[in-house]
Amino acid sequence: MKYLLIVILSFCSVFAYSQDNLSYTKEDFLRGSITPEREWWDLNYYHLDIEVKPDLKFISGTNTIRYKVLKEHDLMQIDLQAPMQIEKVVSDGKELTFKSSGNVHLILLSKKQVKGDFNEITIHYSGNPKEAVRAPWDGGFSWKKDSKGSHFIATSCQSLGASVWWPNKDHMYDEVDSMAISVKVPKDLMNVSNGRLRSVDEDANTKTYHWYVDSPINNYGVNVNIGDYVHFGEKYKGENGDLDLDYYVLPENLEKAKEQFKQTGQMMDAFEHWFGPYPFYKDGFKLVEVPYLGMEHQSSVTYGNGYQNGYKGMDLSDSGWGLKFDFIIIHEAGHEWFANSITYKDIADMWIHEGFTAYSENLYLDYHFGKEASADYVIGTRKRIQNDKPIIGRYNLNKKGSNDMYYKGANILHTLRQLIEDDEKWRKILRNMNKTFYHQTVTTAQIENFLSMESGIDLTAFFEQYLRTSMIPTLEYKLEGKNLKYRYTNVVEDFDMPVEMTIGDKNQWIYPTSDWKTEKVNSSTLNVDRDFYIDSKIIK
Repeated sequence: MKYLLIVILSFCSVFAYSQDNLSYTKEDFLRGSITPEREWWDLNYYHLDIEVKPDLKFISGTNTIRYKVLKEHDLMQIDLQAPMQIEKVVSDGKELTFKSSGNVHLILLSKKQVKGDFNEITIHYSGNPKEAVRAPWDGGFSWKKDSKGSHFIATSCQSLGASVWWPNKDHMYDEVDSMAISVKVPKDLMNVSNGRLRSVDEDANTKTYHWYVDSPINNYGVNVNIGDYVHFGEKYKGENGDLDLDYYVLPENLEKAKEQFKQTGQMMDAFEHWFGPYPFYKDGFKLVEVPYLGMEHQSSVTYGNGYQNGYKGMDLSDSGWGLKFDFIIIHEAGHEWFANSITYKDIADMWIHEGFTAYSENLYLDYHFGKEASADYVIGTRKRIQNDKPIIGRYNLNKKGSNDMYYKGANILHTLRQLIEDDEKWRKILRNMNKTFYHQTVTTAQIENFLSMESGIDLTAFFEQYLRTSMIPTLEYKLEGKNLKYRYTNVVEDFDMPVEMTIGDKNQWIYPTSDWKTEKVNSSTLNVDRDFYIDSKIIK
């Protein structure tokens, strides 16, 4: 009875808070917030050990969770989404009591939890996980067949949550320090997961692939990919030494993959230049063919772009430069730095992943084709920005912001590069950012403060404008004789971003605010630099 009372009080306290946010449910808060049943323990290690039965679309197995006690508590929140079911929870040989409410499962621990101790529980579970409808956007398990009729299976679960297929602490603020992944599959298939392959066990009808991740990993980055794969690989001479590049593809695509995947080394050249060393040398880097477009799974990037350049063959910028690279190889691998090494604490800050990674596309072009090519590309993507709502979402609810986080985010960073006026300084800032926040979870506030400090510019109003509103600054200007008059409209208080203009044949900085300013000019030919993400309007 005491246990049930604790459970009811815990759920009711969250639900009471939700009454002030009537569009959200109790489950939204339990999923999206750092609840008392989450905050008292720190993830140390997972061993996910499952069997996948493709013919039944069924998985079963265990997840062993090792954790450090941060403060005394006896109730632990674990997440697992229906229709998956927890069968039992065991610790120190004893079966534990648990209570479920939707996707949240509260486990009553019988052992006293002493601050500083490392303890373990093992969760036994099974079921037919949600089948992906439109992976990776509406994810889950993709149960497909290849051209020869063999099973071709993969997982994807960002936003939806890793708990759609395995039990875990399904909140991004706490990454596990390391992880073992064991997957049993039919003997004629191979499983590819994150990290490095340690061993393969074989019996009459099955094979079990044992993978190990030797770095912190976010839970949606954990993946299972099952198919009739062939493997090839190479060594990349990187900043931190030799890096293993491994590729797993369907046999009929082997020759195409050997050609298309040459872009992997070119990607590493560009991103190690701009961002610093690849963050997961210990775990290697893989591209794995899957039956959907692709995803940034850590050290196990999934690929389904049809062995062609562009985004499914399209140039998202209409500049021509988007066909110079395979979008999935470049974009999803860019996430190794921004998503997998530097990870948001709350999905409301997902722009940190997608804005910086969308921006990495044009830095790839900058490295290989030059600065004007990269500018053409990122400016060309502006037509995809909707400005429907802010790109930062609602905190503590598992609610992301506008999809403008991709190309509005990229153009925010492109604009910031102009304000810094020193490309080598900008490169050092990006590299230092990856060094400072290496293998960490972060907030937007941390990123804002870092960029302000490193640039030497107070970016408070800049980020308030671009991240927390959907307004685009409008520069209004008019020429009265030799007097240029200008001001900003559609801006937040204190927004005063300088802008470069071409006046006659010279480049000149102006310093608009929301008040009219005037300065002398020697030409009536005026153009606002296209590299700044603003609207401009000539007042007659």
